[in-house]
Amino acid sequence: MMLNKKPGLPQARVDKNAFRYRAFRDLMMNKYVYLMLVPVVAYYIIFFYLPIYGLQIAFKDYSIGLGMWASDWVGFQHFVDFFNSYYFWRLLRNTLLLSSYELLFGFPASILLALLLNELRSVLIRRTVQTITYMPHFISIVVISGIMVDFLSQDGLINNLIAWFGGEPIIFLMEPEWFRTVFVSSNIWQNIGWGSIIYLSAMSGIDPALYEASKVDGASRFKQVFHITLPGIMPTIVILLILQIGNFMMVGMEKILLLYNSTTYETADVIGTFVYRKGILEANFSYSAAVGLFNSLINFTLLVVANAISRRTSDNKLW
Repeated sequence: MMLNKKPGLPQARVDKNAFRYRAFRDLMMNKYVYLMLVPVVAYYIIFFYLPIYGLQIAFKDYSIGLGMWASDWVGFQHFVDFFNSYYFWRLLRNTLLLSSYELLFGFPASILLALLLNELRSVLIRRTVQTITYMPHFISIVVISGIMVDFLSQDGLINNLIAWFGGEPIIFLMEPEWFRTVFVSSNIWQNIGWGSIIYLSAMSGIDPALYEASKVDGASRFKQVFHITLPGIMPTIVILLILQIGNFMMVGMEKILLLYNSTTYETADVIGTFVYRKGILEANFSYSAAVGLFNSLINFTLLVVANAISRRTSDNKLW
């Protein structure tokens, strides 16, 4: 059904009425789909957008007794105190290093596993490997951390293996120089299988005729991976890379809280754990809000920059 243009009625008004009609008709035809969308929208509004109102405490000397509005305004004083504190450079260094190691080793690991699984011809072996690699993702971080504490203790499985080969036991979680290795490797073990699902799905969308043509031209399996498979999943890789860069400063605060201790603060303490100690344990809400806001602004800046670079260098972008 088309809306007829009435004589003397401006075109802009006709277009606006037509848009309203199409929107209303779509709402009526798909009302149950939109109804299913309501809980998701409500979740993001309640837990992601409404809390933005509370960011003003980062610029105030917030007191629970006085409330948010009555608390004294201090401007950027909390940010200045954080930048001048003894912990600033240590927190920034640890956060950047752990995030960089995650990006450097963890991100390509899922791609590599997906490429290897895609080359397997045995369905039984492929499903077995997929099941084994997916399982750790569904285990709670608390359970994963407990397993790591047991395995890496002085009399744990890892040290028993080291002693069996004639080495000296290492108390991994008490040695600062070992924390980054333990943290990054455990994250790879926990997430490599789950991360490969998306890449395997992208590979299933590649035209099989391309592989057949390459075989006719004499291309080996190795060359097919580099000239067909990787270019075919490159848009997916770029989008996921942009998203990971957008969470660059988040690291994995929950696991760090469960694994670190005062002896490993030098290499394990990150901005997220510092915010937890200041805000929850010490009840210094304004200071911790300022530090958390600083962390989020860096993430937002990295996301925008990464998307801009991708948009200029390729056709892959988030917006």
